[in-house]
Amino acid sequence: MKLSDKVINRLTLYHNILVGYIEKKISYISSPQIAALLNVDASQVRKDLKLLNNDGICKVGYPVEELKKSIEKFLGFIKKKDAFIVGAGNLGMALAKYDNFELYGFNIIALFDNDPLKVGLSTNNKQVFHISKLENLAQRLRVQIAILTVPRQFAQQVADFLVKSGIKYIWNFSPCVIEVSEGVHVWNENLIGNFLHFTIDHGD
Repeated sequence: MKLSDKVINRLTLYHNILVGYIEKKISYISSPQIAALLNVDASQVRKDLKLLNNDGICKVGYPVEELKKSIEKFLGFIKKKDAFIVGAGNLGMALAKYDNFELYGFNIIALFDNDPLKVGLSTNNKQVFHISKLENLAQRLRVQIAILTVPRQFAQQVADFLVKSGIKYIWNFSPCVIEVSEGVHVWNENLIGNFLHFTIDHGD
């Protein structure tokens, strides 16, 4: 089943809520409660949760633990996905420190950069290697995912190198659109666009 980006986004947000409920030791949650937290319609929440074949209990709600596991299985969180971060600047280092990636089966193995002042550094038990070592490590460790956090003027050149190195999936945080060959998948993370969308919707 091919899911839209919006459905995947909502399911991951539901998962975040469920993790919070588990931490608070709350056993059940209702679709109106989820809807209120995300400012969406409760009918949309129920429609999304029907995809999981996970029925709630009338007037009680959904068992939190069970629903969390259903989302993890449905979205493939259980299967570990190894990845590299390419660009050890402020954003790359911040992403390397983000432990919650592991909740979604996302395992950051290492970072790469061409700055000699950054090569050899370590953050969150993840070392920064010179970019020249990426191809060998990608093939040896069978890594096919890269998070791209380099400045825009270098993004296309680095993306070309990643594709040549066998990377099949690029999560692009660089503020530009990159071109890749057929068979390589790119997800552009539009931080500025998301920020402007928020300010336009909520500005005075």
